[in-house]
Amino acid sequence: MIEQVRATFLPFSQPVLGDEEIEELVACVRSGWITTGPRTAQFEALFRERLGVAHAIAVTSASAGWHIAAHALGIGPGDEVIVPAITWASSANMVELLGARAVFADVLPETLQVDPEDVARRITSRTRAVIPVHFAGAPCDLTALRQLVEGTGVTLVEDAAHALGTRYQDREIGSDGHMAIFSFHPIKNITTGEGGMVVLNDDALAERLRLLRFHGVTKDAWSRYNRKGAPEYEIIEPGYKYNMPDMQAALGLRQLPKLDGFNRRRTQLAARYTALLQALPEITPLAPVPYAHHHAWHLYIVCIEQGALRIGRNEVLDELARANIGAGLHFPPLHTQPYYRNKYHLRPEDCPCAADAGSRILSLPLYPSMTDADQDDVITALERVVQRYRA
Repeated sequence: MIEQVRATFLPFSQPVLGDEEIEELVACVRSGWITTGPRTAQFEALFRERLGVAHAIAVTSASAGWHIAAHALGIGPGDEVIVPAITWASSANMVELLGARAVFADVLPETLQVDPEDVARRITSRTRAVIPVHFAGAPCDLTALRQLVEGTGVTLVEDAAHALGTRYQDREIGSDGHMAIFSFHPIKNITTGEGGMVVLNDDALAERLRLLRFHGVTKDAWSRYNRKGAPEYEIIEPGYKYNMPDMQAALGLRQLPKLDGFNRRRTQLAARYTALLQALPEITPLAPVPYAHHHAWHLYIVCIEQGALRIGRNEVLDELARANIGAGLHFPPLHTQPYYRNKYHLRPEDCPCAADAGSRILSLPLYPSMTDADQDDVITALERVVQRYRA
């Protein structure tokens, strides 16, 4: 067991919220309008302006965004959706909740981006969609994936929960008009407390998504009850309750203009981690993707080299916690989780790279308000773990 490195706990992540966010939130509360209304509309407009897209639809979470997107695409019983084996649970769960089947594709061992060749092997006549994840803030290989689905009737929906500010080649993720879904959970590069955004250029599909996010009715509360509104409405189809309230959007209005500054600091910290970890060959960061890109550094993930330590990854996490260092796990492979493993009789070797990485990866603290001294404490704790448990 290693000694404490710090007197106080260093969290794995924390949002950076300033006076501007607090003032906007207070103004929202004092306005008397706290559900979906003018601030949500302003936040959507800011997003459209940044990405140059026709539609930005604010929802309560990225999971909600994927749920209504899959519903709008008609995904249901008998259909299959290909999902990376390493991703957050909702990528697959929303597919299952609609009665379809999540099919897991393996990841590339050095980057943990979804493997386009394995996606190709998983496509069948039942495949309706592929939802690749821009993992950790680096982009997946969109060119290869789009070539796979071109002309097949399979829809590519980008999971951009990690990728606000990420660029693939010469374009920012979400700016090309194809459907992409962002997250504003407190761990993400900007936050609205909880929340998400679906962006796209398809007018008809956007109209359907707006219906599905609010009960399938033709008007939200702001449209019915503001001074110029009229209270009557029509139900077009059954929908969900996934509309982002103004209290969340108030934070987003002040967070989004800070995104590039936040990401610059994340990039500085990531570069510093990479330099400091060169002295610890037992702990290696993910490799950069091999095509032109800009990394948003949502996560800084490292991998414990096979056989390098006498303890496993979970014990390393325990040791870091004892040293007062927070860390994360992104993510246990979905195909090894009890629900999917048991329902579909899956084995770790069905996605071998994901299974191997899933037992050896961990995420180091990374957020804009982190100091260099904080980061030095993380490295000191890792050094002590390696020194004590080196094989």
